[in-house]
Amino acid sequence: MTIDTVEDIALHLPPQQRAELAHKLLLSLEEQNEDEIAEAWCVEALRRAGEIDGGLVDTVSAEEASSAARALLR
Repeated sequence: MTIDTVEDIALHLPPQQRAELAHKLLLSLEEQNEDEIAEAWCVEALRRAGEIDGGLVDTVSAEEASSAARALLR
């Protein structure tokens, strides 16, 4: 089976299955396993929450963040 064949089959999957496949493929490139990655994100989330709670960073609303992201894509 060629990569073109795999790509064609994958692109015809429903969106949720494509997302799951993409996630698994990305994980296969990582040196960490899924549990280690989840733990790292948990640690990062706690670090960020601490910065917010400590007043070390400013927050923005979802609308502001979305607007800024759209502006970057223009």
